[in-house]
Amino acid sequence: MKLISAGETAANTNISAETGEDLVRIGEMAKKYGVTLRTLRFYEDKGLLNPQRDGSTRLYTRRDKARLKLILLGRKVGFSLRDVKQMMDLYDPTGSNTKQLKLALDKSEKQLARLQKQRALIDDAINELSGSMSAVRQMLSERSAPQASAAS
Repeated sequence: MKLISAGETAANTNISAETGEDLVRIGEMAKKYGVTLRTLRFYEDKGLLNPQRDGSTRLYTRRDKARLKLILLGRKVGFSLRDVKQMMDLYDPTGSNTKQLKLALDKSEKQLARLQKQRALIDDAINELSGSMSAVRQMLSERSAPQASAAS
């Protein structure tokens, strides 16, 4: 089995003989996507990624890279790993994927509603905190002014 690494030169570029696709090792995958090795292993344990193996070396395909991008996007917008896996597992490269798309849209609408509710709560908290800070600044100003004039 042959590998490709971002650090290798064109002369050292290797391609999987069986599939004709570029493969990357776990360290390169982690570095490229800003995740830890532990994270990639965890995603594999949860069935989200399925790297090829060459002995104990994990080799990631273009499919794994696409799946990792989707996992990271899903996590960024607040989906659980279970939700992400459900949506990805419905993918059929030969089908229309309407079931997958409908599920993704349904979950996305629900998540958007949750995020908008959180935003409203955060906006309220920011307004409350800003108001409190203004009141505290006013009190400090009032209490500091007499001391400043008494000292002069």
